[in-house]
Amino acid sequence: MFKDRIRFPGLEDKVMTAQEAAAFFRDGMNVGMSGFTRAGDCKAMPRALAQRAQGEPLRLNVITGASLGNDSDGLMAEAGVLAKRMPFQVDAVLRRHINQGKVLFADQHLSQTVEQLRCGNLPAIDIAVIEAVAITETGAIVPTTSVGNSASFAQQARQIIVELNLGMPLELEGLHDIYVPDMRPHREPIALISVEQRIGAAAIQVDPARIVGIVVTDALDSPSSALPPDAETQAIAGHIIEFLKGEVAAGRLSNSLLPLQVGIGTIANAVTHGLVDSPFQDLTMYSEVLQDSAIALLDSGQLRFASASSVTLSAAKTAQFLDGLERYRDKVVLRPQEISNHPELVRRLGIIAINTALEFDIYGNVNSTHVCGTHMMNGIGGSGDFARNAHLSIFVSKSVAKDGDISSVVPMVSHVDHTEHDVAVLVSEWGLADLRGLAPRERARVIIQNCAHPDYRAALLDYVRRAEQRGGHTPHILEEALSWHARYQQHGTMRQEQFHAQEAATA
Repeated sequence: MFKDRIRFPGLEDKVMTAQEAAAFFRDGMNVGMSGFTRAGDCKAMPRALAQRAQGEPLRLNVITGASLGNDSDGLMAEAGVLAKRMPFQVDAVLRRHINQGKVLFADQHLSQTVEQLRCGNLPAIDIAVIEAVAITETGAIVPTTSVGNSASFAQQARQIIVELNLGMPLELEGLHDIYVPDMRPHREPIALISVEQRIGAAAIQVDPARIVGIVVTDALDSPSSALPPDAETQAIAGHIIEFLKGEVAAGRLSNSLLPLQVGIGTIANAVTHGLVDSPFQDLTMYSEVLQDSAIALLDSGQLRFASASSVTLSAAKTAQFLDGLERYRDKVVLRPQEISNHPELVRRLGIIAINTALEFDIYGNVNSTHVCGTHMMNGIGGSGDFARNAHLSIFVSKSVAKDGDISSVVPMVSHVDHTEHDVAVLVSEWGLADLRGLAPRERARVIIQNCAHPDYRAALLDYVRRAEQRGGHTPHILEEALSWHARYQQHGTMRQEQFHAQEAATA
């Protein structure tokens, strides 16, 4: 039984139910779970742990690659399983528990989690739960649609539970490139100098004796929740394409550009879709996630090769990708997120990084994570790994949210994830602000004129003029800098005219 999937002698005896495997867990354990942006996530064990927690206290510190799918984070949060969670999540239920203080959340750059584990800055993993397509003749674990942090989790954990997913085709074997850096300080340089290069093994080698359970599943990843492009995201894509054309014309880029990194989500996915109609050819991608747009670029022939840590697709694109693995095999590689996001490689390869902002301020500081400075959305993800080290660091956002009651361009961001020093270009549907070489006072006017919604430009310019009268290298009116956020919290809008109208009506 499962001879083609469990090829190491004797491991067939480790097959058990998820409920039986849940007995290995103890209250207070540190657990590493596979999964990166809903792809390659462990699917049975989160549910089994939530069920077990109904009858006894079971609080775990859970570390993943990024977000889990199949409502796993929400199920564990509701059941009280999650004491602490890191480094990234997208589940609405878990988000509510985090913001209520019921679950502690440590937001981290995605390249850093296993580095912190490796050097002992984080407690060691007790149990690793890894989704696999197979276990090889040497006992190595073959991941499915993501690698994430699975390699380091499995190599460090005292015990390993493998979720053997029969719903994933065996043809995934060979798609992965597993490389884990040595310990510091005498670590060798990571010997990767081109996107398509392979430097590691095809599977995660572990001591098979530490595999204590194999749980058989048969389920696909949760589909991507990215929405199709709309007029605004198409406009953002158009501005970026025109900007890149200008870089080519100026001789700073060739027509194949440099390797692209595109963050997860609707806006970033739509921006990449826009490249399908662009003049650029022979493109490469060195990113953390491949979305529908990457598959479209591969199909169009414009994208020559794509390296990532996961494949997170819609249901239709998932079927296309899995059914066509032979066609994509020589064009795609999946790596540990420590490698896909490694600053050394981002700097060496010269990445063009495109990531999404919740808001940015008039001087170019970017908030990617917190609503009104306090409420966590998802986490910083890999954007910081790329932004600080990229050849070009581009952040995109629609200019307004909540039907125009929130301006995404504000006097001062309510939380800083990316400082002005790490941001080269800002883009909204209204235009693009090229900030390279500009001083703060120059940046302010370029950002307002090019990126702010017309309904907010006058108020932003008025703020800048009055702030400049007070002086300073980066002029601010401290008592007003966050007043837009306070106004929204108190009155449901950042619009000054609506606010004043409400004040008059209640006077």
